[in-house]
Amino acid sequence: MKRRQFLSSAATLGVAAVAGLNASSAQSQNAAPIPIGSALPMSGAAAGDGVEFKNGLQLAAEEINASGGILGRPVEIHIEDTRDMGADLVGQAMQRLIDRYKTPAIVNGYNLGANMVELDVAADNDVIVMHNNTQIAHQEKFKTDPKRFYGGFQTDPAEYWYGPGCLGFLNSLVASGQWKPANKKIAIVASAVEYSIVIGNAIRDKAAEHGWNVSLYETVPFPTNQWGPVLAKLREDPPAAILITHFLAQDLAQFMTQFLTRPTQSLIYMQYGPSLPVFREIGGSAVNGVIYSTVIGGLPDEFASGFRDKYKAKFGKTAAWLTGAQTYDALWMYAVAAATAGGPGKPSDGSQARKVAAALRKLVYRGVSGAFHFDPAGQVAFSYPTQIKDPSLGLPHQFLQHQDYRTEPRLIAPALYATDPFKLPPWLT
Repeated sequence: MKRRQFLSSAATLGVAAVAGLNASSAQSQNAAPIPIGSALPMSGAAAGDGVEFKNGLQLAAEEINASGGILGRPVEIHIEDTRDMGADLVGQAMQRLIDRYKTPAIVNGYNLGANMVELDVAADNDVIVMHNNTQIAHQEKFKTDPKRFYGGFQTDPAEYWYGPGCLGFLNSLVASGQWKPANKKIAIVASAVEYSIVIGNAIRDKAAEHGWNVSLYETVPFPTNQWGPVLAKLREDPPAAILITHFLAQDLAQFMTQFLTRPTQSLIYMQYGPSLPVFREIGGSAVNGVIYSTVIGGLPDEFASGFRDKYKAKFGKTAAWLTGAQTYDALWMYAVAAATAGGPGKPSDGSQARKVAAALRKLVYRGVSGAFHFDPAGQVAFSYPTQIKDPSLGLPHQFLQHQDYRTEPRLIAPALYATDPFKLPPWLT
């Protein structure tokens, strides 16, 4: 299927799904609001993402309410700060949302170190919880007791898929002749958090199957900006590619400025952080050529153009719409499912919450980040193309490249969604 045909058909499905929400705007103004909670890191190391998650929720709520709300009831967003995150802080923030505002649903971004406490909160209170922690731990916990954890949904694929997806991407560059690696060695640099280590281990464990040898596996503190010891090892035995699964944007920008003082002939791949504007702001021209990927993020395509324009107009030209898209899509999905189920219900209304959960499991939703469909075995979104080959049922594993730090990154893979070709980094040309 050609790219434009796919987007056109997906857009039609999206319009049909949204039609299920509509009631009269006049009715929505007189009906009791539906309180939707969100536990976000509005302060601390991940505050940059927290702001964008909040922005995405606000924009989605405005659009949902303008279309008539959920069966005539407007959505009302309530936020609690998870600060430095962690299971205690996340669990307490979510419980406050339920106790104070009687939220039937909580739509989060990610919270590091939460140990899937989200599933326990959902189960203990009979509410729907949607998050994008990007962890295989979600589906592993869900599988231990699907009946108890029925209300927990991870709106993006597990981090594991970054590993084989990255290796497949490298091989596609070689096969197409766009990159001629100096050798078959790759170096993996992870940080001391579960998310980063799971991805690093997935790359290491699958490297040989894809024809690569791991010459270095290094773990650095989280956070870190002292890259000297790692760079010394990389320069001693230069690999064809340096794959960094640490993800804090400011730290990754520092890596590039230090790397370019004496670069190796290595392709640079980084995890997620380069999607944030601060990466370009700190790194400047040093980030040109860097590749990064995300298994969820707003797409630079025709379907999402209206969202991008609205997001920039409302929150500023440098706002990270790629990140805000995550909670934007999640709230829209919840709204469609709740309308389909006959309403959201209240906390502790297990019967109605189960109806909403059943609607979410059946839902195929084309959002601004791609196509969402939950794997029933874990209630986690599918990843395209490494996990599932049908693009209408999985979120695209996006590979982007910073080709000019003064502009937004370019989407270079997967082919169905790509807007620009890969360019050799300046230190390799």
